[in-house]
Formats: sequence, structure tokens, C-alpha cells
Amino acid sequence: MVWKITTLASKNLHEVGLLNVDGYYDSLLGFFDKGVEGGFIGPSARKIVISARTATELIQKMEDYIPLHEQVAPSHSWKVEGCNGNL
Repeated sequence: MVWKITTLASKNLHEVGLLNVDGYYDSLLGFFDKGVEGGFIGPSARKIVISARTATELIQKMEDYIPLHEQVAPSHSWKVEGCNGNL
């Protein structure tokens, strides 16, 4: 999942909404936060995952969201030379 956040951010996807009813995703969000602490996820990439406990709150947060970056990871940082698309 850490890879997925970074991948989404590198594709300039600016926000992902997560409806966290009754704290169902608290552990997942904590996992993301640990990824930031450990240096596996950039702080700006972590901010693309917006969570709220109600749909109304989530929609409002997504409407208010302002991207903090243009691109989290430059495309040249994940391209592999000479693999012809096969890994």
C-alpha cells in the first residue's frame, strides 16, 4: 500500500478520499503515518489520502483540498533503462 500512495502521487493524482466510518481505517492510516516517519512515504504523498468519519465531512475536506506539490516523484526516478518493459 505504501507503494500505491507514492505511485498515485507520482501520477499527479492529488487526492484520494477514504470514508473512515467508526474508525475502521484507523490502523491503515496509522500505517501510512509510520511510512512517513520511516521515510518510505513523503509527507506530501501522505497528504493525498484524505479521511473523514462522515460522507459530508469527507466531501467538504475533498472540496477544500489544495495540492501541496506538482509531482511527488519525478518520472525519471522510477524508470529502468534497458529492460524493454520486462522486469
